[in-house]
Amino acid sequence: MTITSAPIRWGVIGTGRIVDSVVGDLHLIPEEVTLQAIASRTPERAKEAAGKYGFATSHGSYGDLIDDPDVDAIYIANTHPQHKVVALAAIAAGKPILVEKAFTATLAGTQEVIDAARAANVFCMEAMWTRFQPAVRALHEVVNSGELGEIRSVQGDLCAFRGYDPTDRLFEISLGGGAVLDLGVYPISFAQDFLGTSTTVIAHGTHYENGADAEMGMLVTYDDGRFATLAAALRTPGPGRMVVMGTQGWAEVPPRFHHPTAALIHPLDGESREIRPEVQGRGYGYEFLEVNRCIREGLTESPIMPLDDTLEVMRQMQAALDQIGSPVVEDDNVQL
Repeated sequence: MTITSAPIRWGVIGTGRIVDSVVGDLHLIPEEVTLQAIASRTPERAKEAAGKYGFATSHGSYGDLIDDPDVDAIYIANTHPQHKVVALAAIAAGKPILVEKAFTATLAGTQEVIDAARAANVFCMEAMWTRFQPAVRALHEVVNSGELGEIRSVQGDLCAFRGYDPTDRLFEISLGGGAVLDLGVYPISFAQDFLGTSTTVIAHGTHYENGADAEMGMLVTYDDGRFATLAAALRTPGPGRMVVMGTQGWAEVPPRFHHPTAALIHPLDGESREIRPEVQGRGYGYEFLEVNRCIREGLTESPIMPLDDTLEVMRQMQAALDQIGSPVVEDDNVQL
């Protein structure tokens, strides 16, 4: 699907917390994004959200939004176990999709969506907004320049204390709750971005009373001896920073690294410095700009967030969930 006109008309599936955060940034790029339609499983909630956020139309089912001829591209922002069903339906309709992380609740679900998108030549990308942040893109430029030498290790965490509430989505197993899918996806994806495909994952973690994972630490290893040490937790707070270490220096993305304002560069031979690029809004708009660019150029994957990277990140998360004994979550928890 190639769209040459601007702005691209976006439809949004879901009305949860992430939508509240994202839509504010989309209003900052009206020349690129039209808020065309929003869908919930109830017409009343969809209509309320449309009025609140400024969407042109609302739909009381996900299927109706997917079938809306005025929607050019779809942002899938409901809960993790619901992504697969909606993504497959959108792909079947030929609609480009941006899928919130975690991409699905299982590795098998992620593989199924990726296979469908590639078979249909429909654009598909995981909404890992961190990769598109100006500070992270600037860090990639430093790494690619060779200033830090060969990157050998990544360390970091995303630990964010939340009081245990079994009624909250963050802790509800059937909705994909738990530390790994909600928080672990960030440091795992960050490390994968700089280190690539891993060889081994070794994970340890604990659970809440209902079985949802509360905290997780993992060692990720590579054939040539490189490694990453990563952590995520809802049970404990943490700094939320990432460190990239090379043979000629190291760099830090300070808290909170998943929406950073700066990168600190520490070359072995040279002065330390800070890179602080300008950020538009909170930084959610950059991933939408990337999707728009790819759609207009006729691409089916983003070179910054390719589907193979999404698959590798999900593979590591699945390994961590399996090793710490988290309950299996089904990827079919939704009706269109």
